[in-house]
Amino acid sequence: MRAPEFWRRAPASPLVRALAPLGAIYGAVAAARMARPGARADLPTIVVGGLTLGGDGKTPAALALASLLAETGERPFFLTRGHGRRNARGAPFLVDPQIHSACEVGDEALLLAWRAPTIVGVDRAAGAKLARMLGATTLVLDDGLQSRRLEPDLALAVVDGFYGAGNGLCPPAGPLRAPLQRQLAAVDAILLIGEGVAGEAVAHRARAAGKSVLRARLAPLPCALAGERALAFAGIARPEKFFATLRAAGVALVGARSFADHHLYTEREIAALTREAERLGATLVTTEKDAARLGAAIRARVAVLPVELVLEEAEALRDLLRSAVARD
Repeated sequence: MRAPEFWRRAPASPLVRALAPLGAIYGAVAAARMARPGARADLPTIVVGGLTLGGDGKTPAALALASLLAETGERPFFLTRGHGRRNARGAPFLVDPQIHSACEVGDEALLLAWRAPTIVGVDRAAGAKLARMLGATTLVLDDGLQSRRLEPDLALAVVDGFYGAGNGLCPPAGPLRAPLQRQLAAVDAILLIGEGVAGEAVAHRARAAGKSVLRARLAPLPCALAGERALAFAGIARPEKFFATLRAAGVALVGARSFADHHLYTEREIAALTREAERLGATLVTTEKDAARLGAAIRARVAVLPVELVLEEAEALRDLLRSAVARD
C-alpha cells in the first residue's frame, strides 16, 4: 500500500476522526508490545527503527552505522525480517546477493548484503546466534524498534524532516507505528534526516524527553543524468522524495510513476514504462531499492540514482556507538 495523504495532514478530517478510535486501539497494543523486555543477544546490538510506517530512511541509516562500526574494527552483521519476500517462514539464513532475489529475501536485504553480511529471518534471537557463529562482533537491526525481539544496547529512531510524525496518530488514522511518546521513551537518540517543520516538532519533543538529536541528509551520488530528460518510477513508501531528489540533482523529470512499497514489477509494467520513456525521449530511472527487484537484463536498461546518508554530527554518533559496543 501507499500511505494515504491524510496521514500527513495535521488538521483532523472527518475521516481521521472516524478512524481515531481504531488508531487508539492499535497504539495501545503496540505500546504494550514495546513495554515487554526483549531477549538479550550475546553481541552488542544496535536497533535502527522508523517512527512511522515506511519512508523514514532506516536502510540508509543502517548502512551508515555499519560503515562507522567497520571503521572501528568491528564486524557488523545486519539482521532484518526481509520485508516484501514471498515466504517469510523458516530458519534465519545468510543472504548471498549473487544468488538470492528480492522475492526470496526482500529488496532491503539485498541492499544491505552488498555492504555487510546480512541475515534474514523473523526469529531475531536465532538470527543473532547464527551471526555470532559466522563471526559477527556487532548486530545492526534494520527495523525492530517496535517488535522488541532483541533488547538493544543502542536504539536509534530515524525521522524524516519533511514528514515527521505525520498527523500524530496510529493506523488506520495515521502513520505512527506506536504512540510517539512511547517510541521516544524507547530510544537513545533520533536521527533527523533532512529539513522540515514536522521533523523539528519531533526533535523538540525528543529533546524534552532527554534524547539526543542528530542530523543528517540524503545526498545523491554524482549523477550522469544531470541535465538529461528522465522518466522516473519508484515503488517505495514515499516516492515523492525520490522524484524531488532527482530534480535537485539537475535531472529534467518529464514523468513520474508511483507504485506500492516493495512492489514486484511485472514484465508488462516495465515494457509499458520503457515504451513511455522512448515516446518522451527520456531515460528510465529508478531507486536502488527498486532496481533490486528487477531482473539483471532489465536492470541493464534502467538508470539508477544512488544516494548516501551524509552525517552532520558523525563524531557524536561514533561516541554513541563506542558506548554501545564497549566490552567489559
